Order: sequence, then structure tokens, then C-alpha cells
Amino acid sequence: MIGILVAAAISWLLLYFFEKDNILALGFLPIAKRLKQFLIGFMLSAFLCVLVQFLESYLKSSEWIMNEDISPLHILEAFWWDFKSVLTEELIFRGALLYILFKKIGTRKSVLISAIAFGIYHWFSYGVLGNVLAMVLVFLGTGLMGFAWALAFSKTNSIMLAFGLHLGWNFVHNTIFSKGPLGEMLLISKGGNELSDWASLLNFTSGLIIVPIIMLLFVCFGVKNEGFTKQFP
Repeated sequence: MIGILVAAAISWLLLYFFEKDNILALGFLPIAKRLKQFLIGFMLSAFLCVLVQFLESYLKSSEWIMNEDISPLHILEAFWWDFKSVLTEELIFRGALLYILFKKIGTRKSVLISAIAFGIYHWFSYGVLGNVLAMVLVFLGTGLMGFAWALAFSKTNSIMLAFGLHLGWNFVHNTIFSKGPLGEMLLISKGGNELSDWASLLNFTSGLIIVPIIMLLFVCFGVKNEGFTKQFP
């Protein structure tokens, strides 16, 4: 919670100092419209994450079983953890700094800078620094994702669609399918075989490359451009 408060406070100060604006400039209003954008993003990325997990289960011939030790309270606590971590990242990478860049240098350069920063950040959060191949793949995948989400901000003039896309993926990945740092949560993978090289590559690229491309296509062609400029389709 402290991280969110600090990020929000810094965002407010930056917006006031550079643009004489406040945190609402990040597009939290009107509430009904922004909530709809958030839910659309959440459901799309959640659905894509489910597909990726069941593809892995199919390739490994494994199955997902319910964790009998999990409780609704644990799920709520995990959701809150995902919510806090995602909102903090959104405020950093697609918050006040990106808004100010839009105003100062335009959307094209700003979206690219945001995507590059997001890709580099994940070298550290994924712990792949020094592994050249992993660094390239992580940069491409998370950079594409960051590009799609920054573009969503530029087209909607709001952080909410990107927030939904980000949270939908993280919540399903971490809390539903127990793939994140929270340990065993709602579903646990049972059984299965070790993946062959091609199957492992398909499994890896489905989440890290194919999903970001799908999200980018959705933002490019499925989201009405009503944001800062009309530079994108």
C-alpha cells in the first residue's frame, strides 16, 4: 500500500509541476466509461491467460486440480496483492511520466520510450540479466506488452484500459494458476511430462510473444482513438 501512495503522490507532484494538473489527468473519470474499459481489458487478458495455461497443460499432458487448502480470504488477499503491484507499475510506466511525455514529445516517441523502459525493467524482475537469449525474449515480449498498454493510454486518454489488461493477466497467472511469487493458490498443476524442445518453445512463446501481439492488435484495431492525437490506427 505504501508503494501505491508514494507513486500516487509523486505522480500528482509531477503532473502539477509540469502541467499544472492533478491525478485525474490520468483518466479515472467518467467512472462508468473508465470502469467499462477496465473490465474489457481485464476479461480479454484473463481469457488469453487461461488459453495459455491450458495449452501448457495439453502439451505436458498434465491437469489442473483445485487447491483444497485455499480459502476465499486467501484469494481476496492474493487479488489485493496483484492489484497493488499492477497499479504501482501502471503509475510508474503508464502514469504521470507517460502523460507528460505525450504532452512534450508526442505519442509515437512516448509510447516507444515507455515500451523500452518496461522491457528493460523485466530483465530485473524476471532475473534474466546476463542470459542474452532470455534477455532478448523477455525484452521483446514485455516490450510489446508495454507498447500495447502505452498505446491504449494514448488512444483512450486514460490509464484504465491498460490497468485492466495488466491486472487481468497477472491475477489469472499468479492467483488462479499459481504461476507467480505467491506460491500454490487456486489451481495446481498435477502430473504431466517434460516438454520436448519444440513444445517448450511453443509454450514459452505463446505467453511471451503471441499474447502481446494479440493485445497490440486489439488496441490498434479494436479501440477507438479518442486520445491525445490521431497518429495511430
